[in-house]
Amino acid sequence: MNVYETPGAFSWSELTTTDPAAAAEFYGQLFGWNVKAPDPAMGGYRVVSVGDVGIAGILAIPPEAPTMPPHWGCYVTVADTDKTVARVEALGGKVIVPPMDIPGVGRMAVFVDPQGAPLSVIAYAMK
Repeated sequence: MNVYETPGAFSWSELTTTDPAAAAEFYGQLFGWNVKAPDPAMGGYRVVSVGDVGIAGILAIPPEAPTMPPHWGCYVTVADTDKTVARVEALGGKVIVPPMDIPGVGRMAVFVDPQGAPLSVIAYAMK
């Protein structure tokens, strides 16, 4: 199964934290992960790999959300982000980051389910 092409599959994890450099060092040593240098064109986003396979990202808490706690988040692959967001709302969820394009990657969104648990979805463009 290719998680980037299979709707419903968990396909990416992301750490949002107060100190991305320290987190990269910690997890790199803990799990042997390779963490690429931050990409200024992507706001300092760091891609985490096991061998040659990207598995996660590390980024700083946005300045506009200073009370956001550090946390790990997950992405689930979908066929169509906009249709998925409409379905989320129809089922009683709330969109907290509307669909947006990530150049060269795909279209993503973040929502919370009716109980308040957040989850990210993405339709990959790099199939």
